[in-house]
Amino acid sequence: MPRLLCGRFELELDRPLVMGIVNVTPDSFSDGGRYDAPGNAIAHARQLLAEGADILDLGGESTRPGSHAVTAQEELRRLLPVIEALRDCGAPLSIDTCKAEVMTPVLDAGADMINDICGFTQPGTVEAVAQSNCGLCVMHMKGEPRTMQDAPHYDDMLGEIGRFLNGQAARLRAAGVDARRIMFDPGFGFGKSQTQNYELLRRLPELGGYGYPLFIGLSRKSMIGAATGRPVDERLPGSLAAMLACVARGAAVVRVHDVAATVDALKVWQAVEKGLSE
Repeated sequence: MPRLLCGRFELELDRPLVMGIVNVTPDSFSDGGRYDAPGNAIAHARQLLAEGADILDLGGESTRPGSHAVTAQEELRRLLPVIEALRDCGAPLSIDTCKAEVMTPVLDAGADMINDICGFTQPGTVEAVAQSNCGLCVMHMKGEPRTMQDAPHYDDMLGEIGRFLNGQAARLRAAGVDARRIMFDPGFGFGKSQTQNYELLRRLPELGGYGYPLFIGLSRKSMIGAATGRPVDERLPGSLAAMLACVARGAAVVRVHDVAATVDALKVWQAVEKGLSE
């Protein structure tokens, strides 16, 4: 089976892996402010691990639509105490950042993966990760968070996303990155209308054709609300349905807020697909 090289870990991809979200921020779209204190973030992370998370994703800057950037210093102030407390937790630590000035210190502190919404296009980011052994999530975003949802337009959405992701993977590999360190995130909700999000989900296997594992994050997003009419805190059933639709179309890693429910849903899905062990 394929494996993902992820810092101190080699992750088998014989089943979908669950990444638990820990927003160390005051303003994330779903749970901003609940875990911005280090102690709260650490306790929440440990709870997600107890619920079955395979990976933890720590973010020190909100990237919701309309959000504004924070400084690298502020991002590090939020992240480093949490990384220090969790680096020996037994699971890989992913850091959600697009700044080279953040990537190097968090990798030095013990992070195992960099999850970059800008797809390693920002100055210095390729150089910051090339010589490490961390996992890399290359995401597609059209525009930037403050304006990305202002009427995004594509002539060939899947082609544009695929060309961008594959081009960035080639750039990373040219810098010496092992291909087994790279995943692709098509960027649900990042410069895509709700109609485009669902088209992207239906056609997800087309992106799997590039040969890199697919990383999916659509938990509680507005695309779920668009279909259900539910507010953010009532989107769990819709999020599970969309997650399973992505897994059925090849997703290798799913990034979620609700780990326990996701783990249960995946257990049932796997029992359907592979049979139930007696």
